[in-house]
Amino acid sequence: MDAVETIRWRGVIASIASISVVGIAIGLAIPLLSTILENRGYSATLIGLNTAMAGIASLAAAPVATPLAVRYGVVPLLLVAIVTTALSFCAFYFATEFWMWFPLRVVLHGALTMVFILSEFWITASAPADRRGFVLGIYATLLSGGFALGPWLFAVLGSGGFAPFGAGTALVLASIVPVLAAVRHGPRLEAGERQGGVIRYSLVVPTATAAVLVFGAVETGGFALFPVYGARIGYSEADAALLISMIGLGNVALQLPLGIVSDRVGDRRVMLAALAAIGFAGILLLPLTDGNWPMAALLMFFWGGATGGLYVVGLAHLGAKLSGRELAAANAAFVFCYSLGMLAGPQVIGIGMDITGPAGFAWTIALFFFVYTAFALRRIARHT
Repeated sequence: MDAVETIRWRGVIASIASISVVGIAIGLAIPLLSTILENRGYSATLIGLNTAMAGIASLAAAPVATPLAVRYGVVPLLLVAIVTTALSFCAFYFATEFWMWFPLRVVLHGALTMVFILSEFWITASAPADRRGFVLGIYATLLSGGFALGPWLFAVLGSGGFAPFGAGTALVLASIVPVLAAVRHGPRLEAGERQGGVIRYSLVVPTATAAVLVFGAVETGGFALFPVYGARIGYSEADAALLISMIGLGNVALQLPLGIVSDRVGDRRVMLAALAAIGFAGILLLPLTDGNWPMAALLMFFWGGATGGLYVVGLAHLGAKLSGRELAAANAAFVFCYSLGMLAGPQVIGIGMDITGPAGFAWTIALFFFVYTAFALRRIARHT
């Protein structure tokens, strides 16, 4: 009971509430932007290239998040990042030329990177080590709920007109409210605290950071190109969006149990390897469900929940190895590796689809999981 009482719930609630609302907008934006580009006749490779700009933006933003938070404060920087996210997302509606979408992706995802790093630092700083998996499970559950609601909102609003952009902008701006409500409970970083660079922390716990790299690749690439995959095998725009929602619902259902289990396992690397193996097997089954929406939905539900655990368990594994003033830099490194995945995933999956057809969607995602599973098993074997 004492461990539960040490959780600083006001900070946890504020940070989780804000990032969850932003998650709804992200879940709306990713399929929305890809569908608009598909309807305009752009290839999967070009759609993947534009989506990959998110990774470049995140790679640039992650290393500067902690220094900026030290200088300006965690909460003020978080508020600026939220407003920037809202305005840049709205600007896509008014950007009629394809080239304009590249700098807008940079601004949007650079700001989103700040939101995630600062929110996750706030969460981890508010949770004791022996309850971190539990708290991160709550965080991932609510964030996944946002990701699931986003595609559902897209299915309702469609890709035409200003409505989806207006809704997304309003949702992001609404996330300011819980942050302002807990502004006095925000974490502080003193100017004298030097946490080191993101590259250093990316290599300290490689099984965790490699897990989030793979998760970033398959989540961003999968979400961005699933509408394209769905259209090419005959699903309607709404049916493809609802399948993405099933992935998010799987995350909602399984992240809290996975987080609780991760607090009790002796070696979280075993759990990470198992989740990656499930991701590998599940995505290879996807082509077998083509044309059978209920079977595809059931598969995506369990696949999404299992693979989403890579983020929660990976972050908990990282948090178990680092503590105190290193938390901010560790979270920045974690998001940095996620950003590497964001950069690689859409491009690799898009190229795979252009070369081998719709089946390339599953094959390229399976390749990411296969490589990580082999890597994790090797790490486990070398450290037992």
